[in-house]
Amino acid sequence: MTTKEDCLQRDIQDPLRDLRDEFNLPVDTIYLDGNSLGVMPRAAPGRVAQVVTQEWGTDLIQSWNKHGWFQMPGKVGDKIARLIGAGPGEVVATDSTSVNLFKVLSAAMNIAAADAPQRKRIVSERSNFPTDLYIAEALCKQHGMELVLVEPEEIAASLTAEVAILMLTHVNYRTGAMHDMATVTAAAHAEGILTVWDLAHSAGAVPVDLKKAKADFSVGCGYKYLNGGPGAPAFVWVNPLHADRFWQPLAGWWGHAAPFAFTPDYQPAPGITRYQCGTQPMISLAALECGVDTVLGAEPFGGMAALRAKSLALTDLFIQLVEERCAGHGLGLATPREHALRGSQVCLTRDEGAYAIVQALIARGVIGDYRAGDGGRHKDILRFGFTPLYIGFVDVWNAVEHLKQVLESGEWKRPEFNQKHAVT
Repeated sequence: MTTKEDCLQRDIQDPLRDLRDEFNLPVDTIYLDGNSLGVMPRAAPGRVAQVVTQEWGTDLIQSWNKHGWFQMPGKVGDKIARLIGAGPGEVVATDSTSVNLFKVLSAAMNIAAADAPQRKRIVSERSNFPTDLYIAEALCKQHGMELVLVEPEEIAASLTAEVAILMLTHVNYRTGAMHDMATVTAAAHAEGILTVWDLAHSAGAVPVDLKKAKADFSVGCGYKYLNGGPGAPAFVWVNPLHADRFWQPLAGWWGHAAPFAFTPDYQPAPGITRYQCGTQPMISLAALECGVDTVLGAEPFGGMAALRAKSLALTDLFIQLVEERCAGHGLGLATPREHALRGSQVCLTRDEGAYAIVQALIARGVIGDYRAGDGGRHKDILRFGFTPLYIGFVDVWNAVEHLKQVLESGEWKRPEFNQKHAVT
């Protein structure tokens, strides 16, 4: 049996342990929700204050040149590229994940219409994150296409001659299940199908190599594992083979080849630059850069490979301790045990009280979250994210101890823990 002392020793031996000091972690909080909102980097308040008081407050409009504001989307994008297997000049940090998905999915539809107009279907997972499905549904109505939703085990059989695009989230937001991007992309390409990958739960959490996988399009989130702050700009990548083929639909002036020529007609910039739209949010980009830098801080210790190794160790330990110490309390495991199939989160199921149990844990300072089931195949989820930059092995032990106490005492049955909040 693993003891708390064992966990303490693992923390002492952890080569990444000092990276925790780069974050402003609240006292007496075990934060297992970095897959929803990452912890604030210690550098962020000072950097944001600098942008507000000096760059905006004193230098004003000169800052577009003097402080490199105009280049910020590409500068931050190049840093993100190092985490997702993309090259310099291939990623921009801009807009939201939903808006960026609208851009790349529209571009993919135009490519498919030009190359294979008989293909009228987009395939995605039924349990994909809803905003991705909503964007796809709206675009299908505009383009006269059909959105087909399947279960994970049905994806391979769904790749037929009628399909134009396969749109998947690399790591499932509900379960933490992870696709083999290279294998799935190769299977899609073998059938003439383009791939769109959402990296919202991957970037900064698991190793990603978009170019090696030969993916076609990708988007991702800046405020989860990249620690960019609430509503941080997202990012977008397009395979250079496709980047110049079509306009993206939001043809704004920041995507223009010469924005300060102020021509009345749109002339798209080359490459990924055309996937920008309007004026970019400098304060938010500055905060996001601080967040991305925290992840890049792991590079001297092995980078994403080291983060991945610790993530798997943390999630293995959590699963083990829950099964050892919370047995008999009706908890199930929704997350794959196999490392190759798991992201950086663990999702537990329970037939009764999942929401209330999470609320009781939050009251104790163990911050996870809850995702509702659908009354059928997908059960209610107690969701816990493990960000190895700032989560340690003792944190895992203590979190499971709190879960054990909440279950054994029936504390979760208290009325205040059963009142639903607007955000769950």
